[in-house]
Amino acid sequence: MGYYIGSRAIALDVPFTDPDGVQRPANWLRNSTARDRELLGIVWQQPTDSGYDQRFYWSPTLAKQLNDEPAVDADGKELGYTQTGLKTQWKSTQEQIAQSLLAPSDWRVVKELEVNSSFAAAKTAFPTSWQTYRAAIRTSCNTRQTEIDACSTVDELKELLFGSATIQQQKKDADGKGITESVTYQDQKVDEEGEGVVDADGKAVMEEKTREDPVMETVANPAIATAWPTEPS
Repeated sequence: MGYYIGSRAIALDVPFTDPDGVQRPANWLRNSTARDRELLGIVWQQPTDSGYDQRFYWSPTLAKQLNDEPAVDADGKELGYTQTGLKTQWKSTQEQIAQSLLAPSDWRVVKELEVNSSFAAAKTAFPTSWQTYRAAIRTSCNTRQTEIDACSTVDELKELLFGSATIQQQKKDADGKGITESVTYQDQKVDEEGEGVVDADGKAVMEEKTREDPVMETVANPAIATAWPTEPS
């Protein structure tokens, strides 16, 4: 499951080189449009077995270990070492992503250090937009790691890292009450015994009914991780 260029898998939040040899940043896929991906020949392939996500589960009903825990034998006796959980693994991944985002602009830092007489002068000469961007990468990494630590279930962790950017939810009024709207529809009339009424020809006798349906809206998903910053233009 995921994005592919030909037979090559393209992972979310990991930099990649496109068919034209251009290095794309780790946040490119999340920020791209369908047209952007189409132009590069990037397609989404559904899994042949969509029963479970092997990054987070051992089987459709068995989640992987969330937190670091002491390893134990069949009798529950500790073996003297710690088994790494998903939180630690994914926090490490955030550091790798941050490093990959910083790497393309490292040369800018080195250049200013080499051509200026002091660190202070180099920092002053370094464009503010790039300073802000690189600082934002480090901040985003720390924030995402904190968000990972705050997850209490594997499902929460998976949604945090790979959930949709937007979700559908019921609109609410100023008092926080869900907003509904009246919808009129046709349904078969029923008698006192609850049986469907039919006419002389055996056709269902229809009547107009009304129900209250929730009014839905598309909003930003509050359960996904803080976004990585966008590189300065």
